[in-house]
Amino acid sequence: MDRVAYGGPWRSLCEELGDLLFQIVFHAQLATEKGEFTMADVCRAVSDKLESRHPHVFGERQVRDSAEVLFNWAQIKAEEKKRKTGRVGSVLDGVPTAAPALARAERLTEKASRMGFDWPDVAGVRAKLDEELAELDEAIASKDRDALEHELGDVLFSLANLGRFLRTPPEDALRMAIRRFTTRFQHIESALQAEGVPLGGATLEHMERHWQTAKAAEKALPPPASLPRAPLTALRFSVRDVAAQRAFWDAVAPLIGWHVVQAPPGEARYGDGALLLVFSPAEGPDGANPEGPRGELTLGAPSSRSVERLRGLLEASHPGAVQGGKPTGVRFQDPAGLVWEYTA
Repeated sequence: MDRVAYGGPWRSLCEELGDLLFQIVFHAQLATEKGEFTMADVCRAVSDKLESRHPHVFGERQVRDSAEVLFNWAQIKAEEKKRKTGRVGSVLDGVPTAAPALARAERLTEKASRMGFDWPDVAGVRAKLDEELAELDEAIASKDRDALEHELGDVLFSLANLGRFLRTPPEDALRMAIRRFTTRFQHIESALQAEGVPLGGATLEHMERHWQTAKAAEKALPPPASLPRAPLTALRFSVRDVAAQRAFWDAVAPLIGWHVVQAPPGEARYGDGALLLVFSPAEGPDGANPEGPRGELTLGAPSSRSVERLRGLLEASHPGAVQGGKPTGVRFQDPAGLVWEYTA
């Protein structure tokens, strides 16, 4: 996994996933031989868990936004724990104490945020970090070991929370910083050895020059073979009749796991937590495109059951919208003329 994290070949991930799959199959077989459970039970358990924790996808519950999805998730997990143990679980349950400290701090703050215990924006998190750094300076001045440990821990915790806000996992950021340090220091060792200077005999200034050389070499490296994926975050369409489009999608969105998003007057917006779908009035007296937008879009369905549920709604409430589709999908056209395929 380290090779993959540092930009190694995908084949490495394939091999590691194979090792992981072997462990799953091996332990399931042991349990089968002991009469405890089978591989089918394992698959059924995770399937049931996915359905129970996503009622907005597999059930009838409607949600307003991704924050409500996370809130519902936390509540459902707490209810599950109560059924298993007889006590209401904490929102913070489930984060292993043996996990790396930075990763655990990030996960704990993320869980607390689901219940509204969070800063409204990154500015608050950054100000908190400044506050903790000032307290660390006071502890350094006092030379109190207990205070130093306390305040340094608060600084690290605040940094982990800042990483969460910036969507930059602190554990990954630190791992990459360690890699840079290792590479640069090994360059110093090689350079000093080539000069015939023992490592312990070099001055700090001498080693710093080699450090800066290694740092400059990093910036001169060619770009990676594959750039990070740019995720699609929004689709915007100009339509002639926003009201008709809104009426249609208000009915369809809940059945495909999407939710209505608050929109400016005259617009209709829907989201799935990652992608935003926006319908706005066509510009000009006759519309930017008199024939309306044209295009075909494909959405992934979680199951054939969800496909049939959507097909039933469309056939009942919007006759003529369904245009067929694959055996495991439904193809339909919305009032604006856009063609959609919802397929499992």
